[in-house]
Amino acid sequence: MTAATAAAPRSIGRSVLAIVAGLAFSVLLALGIDMILHALQVFPPWDQPMTETSDAALAFSYRAVIAIGSGYLAARLAPSAPMKHAIILGMIGMTLATLGLIGAVTMKMGPLWYPAALVITALPLAWIGGALAHRRA
Repeated sequence: MTAATAAAPRSIGRSVLAIVAGLAFSVLLALGIDMILHALQVFPPWDQPMTETSDAALAFSYRAVIAIGSGYLAARLAPSAPMKHAIILGMIGMTLATLGLIGAVTMKMGPLWYPAALVITALPLAWIGGALAHRRA
């Protein structure tokens, strides 16, 4: 086994780790903030839909910042091609947001602009995070 072939699995592993770290950062931070806002009764109880536009706007605003941070983290941890890692993370986010949009439509869980905005912005926000990381490097 040559040094190049030995390094390839390590590079793939680091790529996977970078994307998983970005995804975990996004999910855990958003969930943590959600839990705090529910506990402070800013958001309605978990078993009730968020019907207020202001609640959805607040949730979107911190999720947008988190999405940029996630793209940044994935790009910074990437062993190579940082923008590629940020874009892959954005595509994963867009896919998950699309599933959320489908759920929101079928279950009537509040204003549809909110999950639609998450779908539309997932990729550009991850790209912004990746661009910030690339610029810093």
